[in-house]
Amino acid sequence: MKAAVFHKPGDIRYEQFDDPSIEDSRDAIIRVTSTAICGSDLHIYDGFLPQLRPEVLGHEFMGIVEEVGSGVTNLKKGDRVVVPFTIACGNCFFCQHHQEMHCENSNKEDYGPDGGLLTEKGGGLFGYSDLYGGYNGGQAEAVRVPFADYSLRHVPEGLKDEQVLFLTDIFPTGWSSIEWGELKGGETVAIFGSGPVGLMAQKSAWLQGAGRVIAIDPVDYRLERAKRVNNVETLNPKNVDVVEALRSMTEGRGPDLCVDAVGMEASRSVLDKAKAVFNLEKGTDSVLETCFRAVRRGGIVTIVGVYGTPFDNFPLGRMFDKGVTIRQGQSQVHKNIDHLLDLVVQGKVVLDDIVSHVLPLTEISRGYDIFKNKEDDCTKVILKP
Repeated sequence: MKAAVFHKPGDIRYEQFDDPSIEDSRDAIIRVTSTAICGSDLHIYDGFLPQLRPEVLGHEFMGIVEEVGSGVTNLKKGDRVVVPFTIACGNCFFCQHHQEMHCENSNKEDYGPDGGLLTEKGGGLFGYSDLYGGYNGGQAEAVRVPFADYSLRHVPEGLKDEQVLFLTDIFPTGWSSIEWGELKGGETVAIFGSGPVGLMAQKSAWLQGAGRVIAIDPVDYRLERAKRVNNVETLNPKNVDVVEALRSMTEGRGPDLCVDAVGMEASRSVLDKAKAVFNLEKGTDSVLETCFRAVRRGGIVTIVGVYGTPFDNFPLGRMFDKGVTIRQGQSQVHKNIDHLLDLVVQGKVVLDDIVSHVLPLTEISRGYDIFKNKEDDCTKVILKP
């Protein structure tokens, strides 16, 4: 088959790769019809997450079932399906408690309870390095899906790929960032980052009862799209002091919920980069620190932007003094995907209005370039094998 193969940081190529095959009775082989580039793919592409051997990237994909293992009885060849990005067995302690991102059986080589920097990681993920199972991802013509009988979801008739593709990751991730905020109705929600996950968090905030949604991003075209598709208020940190602006919009208190949808790859100054090198940090926690400053006393901060290392001078004193609650981690996709699919079917949410580019998989290098560098007003890239 042909696939987008990562070789080293900054080097991803469209080339021939081994065809997937059934390796376990619960496997399925999916012919990919649509896939996407995610901000998390950049963690490997930019070298923030180590990957030494060639690997097919991509954890947002869907397609047609081509083959199933002998243990898969709820799927057949020709079924159209979406694929949650977390790989889960459905049987272990964590899967039984709807924490499939911690599945004990999907990352055989590097799973463990410690969650270290390079050891004892969480459950398996598609196309996200050997640390998370070494599974090849969906930026390819075909993919092997383990535990297919538990994970795959049928796509109802009449829905285009673009309407449901983001159920694989970014919509459930945006949803979790708000769900963890425990909204009762009418709260002010500030969402840092108006990339794909931030845009989905904005949609989710309205759906879960927010009274006011404020988007923060340093890129004007992203804020314009957020305002257009999600009807939010916007702040650009290049133009205003975001913390002071948020306080002035909330009677001096700050938002009830702040969402970090950016993570470690936020914009950095030269001083920040030097500090990171000195402290052996990957990226920066500047957005997270701003969330802790901005959120009201007794408020909640949720983190769905990815962080990979410890950070020096972490503001524990401020967090303690303000009584801030924190929820974070990989999205609970399997727990929420059926409900979120119903929202799409009922027309209560539109997901494909964030798409800026649809490219053939052959243009994978261009897709990564424009997505990483925010060129051509790029918000979200869908790839067609």
